[in-house]
Amino acid sequence: MNNTTLRLSSSIGSAFVAKVEKVSGQKLLACYQCGKCSAGCPMAAHMDILPNQIVRMAQLGMQKQLLASKTIWTCVSCLTCNSRCPKDIRIAEIIESLRQTALHNGQRDDRLNIMELSPAARGDLPPIAMISAMRKLTS
Repeated sequence: MNNTTLRLSSSIGSAFVAKVEKVSGQKLLACYQCGKCSAGCPMAAHMDILPNQIVRMAQLGMQKQLLASKTIWTCVSCLTCNSRCPKDIRIAEIIESLRQTALHNGQRDDRLNIMELSPAARGDLPPIAMISAMRKLTS
């Protein structure tokens, strides 16, 4: 990998990190990988990437792998990870921001407004996407 490729890769990763931080409202680098979020997650056994690994991969700008993961749709937003985090990082919001990014297909960098979608599109969404969007409207 030459220097130009490395700089381009780094800037793409940095843009993804900034996007996740903006949408989630969380500082990714605050996480020091204690694993308490993953240890308490009731859905961890069904995830391909554990919650602490999601945060680490987001820190590293691994957009493609994260958006293709089963975990962002497996998370039930129970907020156990948030309550267990000693750094008060809201991991559920990070995962939610990844769902929103996946649904936008990289076209926009703001929050998903579920009401902007057609009824047919809303019908095709995984239920957790609807729950997350509605929670944003009520919180």
